[in-house]
Amino acid sequence: MLKKMLKSYDYTLVLAPIILSLFGLVMIYSSSMVVAVSDKYEGTPDLFFMKQLKWLILGIFVYIMVLGFPYKAYKIFLKLIFFGAPILLVSVLLFGKATNNAQSWIFGFQPAEFIKLGVIIYLAGVFSNKQSYIQKFVPAFGPPLMFIFFIFLLVYKQPDLGTALLILAISGMIIVCSGIRLKHLGRLALVGVIGATLLYPLLTDEQLNRFTAAYDPFHEEIADEDGYQLINSYIAIAAGGITGEGLGKSIQKFGYLPEPHTDFIMSIISEELGIFGVGFVLFMLTFIVWKGFTVAVKSPDPFGSLIAIGIAGMIGIQSFVNLGALTGLLPITGVPLPFVSYGGSSLVLLLISMGILNNIAMFSRLKSSEKQNNEEKKIAYL
Repeated sequence: MLKKMLKSYDYTLVLAPIILSLFGLVMIYSSSMVVAVSDKYEGTPDLFFMKQLKWLILGIFVYIMVLGFPYKAYKIFLKLIFFGAPILLVSVLLFGKATNNAQSWIFGFQPAEFIKLGVIIYLAGVFSNKQSYIQKFVPAFGPPLMFIFFIFLLVYKQPDLGTALLILAISGMIIVCSGIRLKHLGRLALVGVIGATLLYPLLTDEQLNRFTAAYDPFHEEIADEDGYQLINSYIAIAAGGITGEGLGKSIQKFGYLPEPHTDFIMSIISEELGIFGVGFVLFMLTFIVWKGFTVAVKSPDPFGSLIAIGIAGMIGIQSFVNLGALTGLLPITGVPLPFVSYGGSSLVLLLISMGILNNIAMFSRLKSSEKQNNEEKKIAYL
C-alpha cells in the first residue's frame, strides 16, 4: 500500500512550490541585504535570508507530514475551526502585537494567514455534507455565511483589510463551486455590493489614500507619501527591461523602495532579472494554480474537490492582488506574493496547503487506479 501511495503522489506538486520558494529565498537575500544592515534592523546582510530559510525548512518538514495525512480526516476539525478561529482572532485583538499599524501577530505568527486555510477546510466540509440540500439557501448557506462574516469583521478590525477581503474572495469561489443555485448566487452578489457600499464610509483616511495612490501616484499631494512606494516600483520595473540589471544589482533596494523583500519583491525581480525573472515566477504560479484546479476536477468527492478549489483560488487570488498592487492596477493591501515574498507564516501556510493538495491528488490517482483494475478484472472474467 505504501508503495502504491508513493507512486500516486504528484511530484510536480512537490517540486514546483519548493523550487519557487528557493528562488524566493535567493531574491529575499538580494533585495533585503541593504535593509537588513540599516538603522531600523541593525543586522547582518543575511538577516532576512536566514529567517526565511528557517521557516522554509520548517515548512518542508510540515509539508511532508501533511502529505501522509488523509485529507478526509480534516472533517473532524470542522467544529474546532468554527469555534477556534474566532477565539484566536479575538485573542489577537486583545493580546496581539502591533506591527506596521496592524495588530495581527501573536506568539510569533500571524493567525489570519492560517485562518484562510481553516476557512477553506470548514466551507469544503460543510458544503460537502450538505450536498443533498445544497439548493436550499437558508439551511445550506446560513451558518457558513455567518461564520465568514464574523471572521471578516475580526480580521478587518486588526486592521487588515487586504487579508479580510482575500478571505471573502476565497469563500466566494468555494460558494460558487458548491452547487448553489444561480438565483441564490445573484442574491449573494447583491448583498456583496450593498456591503461594499456600507463599508466604504468606514474606511480610514490611510485606506482611502491607498486608492488615490494606486490610480494617481504622481499627484503632488501624495507623490512623496502614499504614492512613493508605487512610483519607485514603476522605476524598478522600467529599469529591468528584458534582461534586467543583473542579480544583486538593484538600485531601488538602496532605500528607495521601502521594504523591498516583502510585498514589492516582484519589482526587484523585474529590476534585476528582467522579463525572464518575472516570466519564471508567473509561469510557476500559474502552473501551481492550474494543477490545483486539475486536482479539484479529478477529486473523487466534493470535500476534496472544494478544498483543492479553495487552495488553488487562494494562491491565484493572492498572486493577482499582489501583482495588481505593485503595478497600480489595485490599491496596496499588504498581501505577499505566494512562496516568494518574505514572511514565515505565509510560507508555512502555503506549504501545508500544497501538502493537503498533493494528498488529494494521491487519493484521486489511487481511486482511479482501483477503478481501472476492477474494469480490467471484469473484462478478463467475461
